[in-house]
Amino acid sequence: MDFTFNEDQQEFKALLRAFVDKEVIPVAREWEQAGRYPTEIVEGMAQMGLFGITVPEEYGGLDLDPVSFALVFEELSRGWMGIAGILGSHSLSCRMIAMHGTEEQKKKYLPGLATGERRTGLGLTEPDAGTDMQGIRTTARLDGDHYVVNGSKMWITNARFADPLPVVVKTDPTASPAHRGMSVLLIEQGTPGFEVLKDIPKMGYKGTESCEILLDNVRVPVENLVGGVEGKGMQQTLSALEWGRVNIAARSLGVAQRAFDEALAYSQQRHAFGQQISDFQAIQLKLATMATNLQASRLMTYWAASEVAAGRADGETGMAKIFCSEAVLEAVIDSMKVHGGYGFSSEYEIERLYRDAPLMSIGEGTNDVLRTVVAKSLISGKTKVG
Repeated sequence: MDFTFNEDQQEFKALLRAFVDKEVIPVAREWEQAGRYPTEIVEGMAQMGLFGITVPEEYGGLDLDPVSFALVFEELSRGWMGIAGILGSHSLSCRMIAMHGTEEQKKKYLPGLATGERRTGLGLTEPDAGTDMQGIRTTARLDGDHYVVNGSKMWITNARFADPLPVVVKTDPTASPAHRGMSVLLIEQGTPGFEVLKDIPKMGYKGTESCEILLDNVRVPVENLVGGVEGKGMQQTLSALEWGRVNIAARSLGVAQRAFDEALAYSQQRHAFGQQISDFQAIQLKLATMATNLQASRLMTYWAASEVAAGRADGETGMAKIFCSEAVLEAVIDSMKVHGGYGFSSEYEIERLYRDAPLMSIGEGTNDVLRTVVAKSLISGKTKVG
């Protein structure tokens, strides 16, 4: 069993780490507190080609393998989890278009998406539907050579920048089971009736916007139906969300790494009772637990990514997302305890990490629902343990 990165992956990780250390970490806390959009960081990611990580090379992308894909989100989240969100939703939708789009859709959108000239996201979540995808209420009624879309979406990343935004709709609201009536439409920026109502205030995960969208009689050309066939929307979306769980596991890993780094450094700087607090056994136990869980998370993340590379891996990615997103919660709490009172201060990084970490147990499917996904995969024999 080989747990090492190949030479290309090692060089890629070093490039990502240098970018984060130079361009992200020095400004993350200040910009996050000011509510400032990270325009310069986004431009830097575009220059590195990161907006094309899931775009095939023939359309100008990097077409990264799943392990290298995970590396991107681990390193970005080590600096600022919010900027990983900007790239995350974009990358998942690029993959969906690349896998399921018509050749015309690929040629029209993917080259611009690969360079960052265009950006995208995923219009899935609604006020009354999140993890329960089949519960969406947004409809698309065929009217001549257009679909007429009505509904609303919530928590949409990149909503103000997405062009196009893949929106999950029901082209047949009466279908049973419901997923047979679900489709994905590519809605271009500026289409009449498509309105971003507001940015939703958040405890953490700042830097990227999370928006509420209104779709009021939005007319979308039939050629913007992903794949050109109705009723495939759920399968198309789930194929992207499988990579999304690797994304969340890797983000969790990056935040946990930063929480550990901050705790270790602080424990060697802070003195109490005439010595470094790292000399105290209580602190050492926390550091050892954090490091152990961190390494376990790292192995889980890259194991799941390698399983995705070998084929569909619902169970494996589900396990990685569950484990890593819960390990990071423990890591940020222990790091805050190591910091003591200063951990509660916004002048220290751990306060921001503490606010960012809870999202990972919610995003890309709540952990409790994902446990049922893992269980079904085990029972069916698709995922094996041991």
